[in-house]
Amino acid sequence: MYITRFFFWILAGISVLFVCSFAFPFLFFVGQVALISLGVFLLLDGMLLFLPRNPVKAIREMDQRMNLGDEHEIHIRIDSLSRQPYLITVFDETPVEMQGRNIEFSGLLNAGDQLLFTYQFTPKKRGVYTWKTTHVFLRTVLSLVKRKVTFDCAMQADVYPSVIQMKKYAFEVFHKQSTNRGIKKLRRLGHNNEFEKIKNYVQGDELRALNWKATSRKRELMVNQYQEERSQNIYALIDKSRPMAHAFQGMTLLDYAINATLVFSNIALRKGDKPGLITFSDKTGSQLAANLGQRQLQQIMDALYHQRTHFYEANYELLYQTVRRTIRTRSMLMLYTNFDTEQGMRRALPILKRLARNHVLVVVFFENTDLQRLVVEKPLTERDVYVSAVAEDVINIKKRIALELNRHGIHSILTKPDELNVHTINKYLAFKSKGLI
Repeated sequence: MYITRFFFWILAGISVLFVCSFAFPFLFFVGQVALISLGVFLLLDGMLLFLPRNPVKAIREMDQRMNLGDEHEIHIRIDSLSRQPYLITVFDETPVEMQGRNIEFSGLLNAGDQLLFTYQFTPKKRGVYTWKTTHVFLRTVLSLVKRKVTFDCAMQADVYPSVIQMKKYAFEVFHKQSTNRGIKKLRRLGHNNEFEKIKNYVQGDELRALNWKATSRKRELMVNQYQEERSQNIYALIDKSRPMAHAFQGMTLLDYAINATLVFSNIALRKGDKPGLITFSDKTGSQLAANLGQRQLQQIMDALYHQRTHFYEANYELLYQTVRRTIRTRSMLMLYTNFDTEQGMRRALPILKRLARNHVLVVVFFENTDLQRLVVEKPLTERDVYVSAVAEDVINIKKRIALELNRHGIHSILTKPDELNVHTINKYLAFKSKGLI
């Protein structure tokens, strides 16, 4: 049982009556009546609260599998099992990763009714998140005491690479309405497709593929469906070294690369290509040979789920040996890394040039968005001027790295982390359009 602040305010008022009774004796009798009444109401309030054995029931509702970087709703439902109304306050014990100490809800729960409270959770790391108990504090309309009821609502959720983003970008690529959202619709040059079958027209199919003879027979739009003459190998090479541990909006660059790899692999599969995966840092990590089918996408997702940052320098020589040993045919290699200095890029450049001779290599690295904010802000002090100049120099270093890579015949993408999906997809579609892969 917990005594409320309202009770103490009343008790303080009664104390004032007793103090004032030295000057006004009749207040002593008033104070006695008030004190006795307070005791009676306190007893009555306690009986109303504690006589029902199970006055309420609390249930937490949430997804058991969550998507990295996407918002999820957590619902707490409070059901009344009593014949009287309660003023309730609900506290939920959230995962320590949320650093949430303010998940608190209040409301009036009528007899036989239920209340639903909702809050949002956006996981910033892959792994298992644990929710523990839910605490419900009950008060009657008297609000002199309150009762705490604890419910063991322990639950766990696994956070995987984002399936939501995977489906979102697949929809944008394969539907014509997506042209306003950053995904470019690129027409493939030449005729490198072979006829597969005639099918019903669905939104997003090319109008020039309409089969008018079949349409007239069926009296509904029919289109010719073609398949690629040869599936291409598309590999994601993910650097797990120290520079990929840098954070942007709560997520590491490694996690952005992991989400982008899942999105990219799904689109490659639907385009008829075979996605694969290699991760590395100071040593080789996961290796998944390029293949077709939805099972391949599930294997890529499972492999991505277990990737962790290694706080060492990336071993590009080892990466080259791994690629040479495991990838026998010319493939597209999407290398997700992060070069902070020109010296770091130049150390890796000989290896990158060797990879580019045998494969279509695209080096993806990231802009420092925090530095861009420092450059845009108006400097107010001498120190601000110095910081702005240094920030601008670092930004120019990234641009020089991209130019140097392009000069050596290596394709590059310099992107903000939150624009990674759009840029990698557009690069892939451009290569498909030009027949480079």
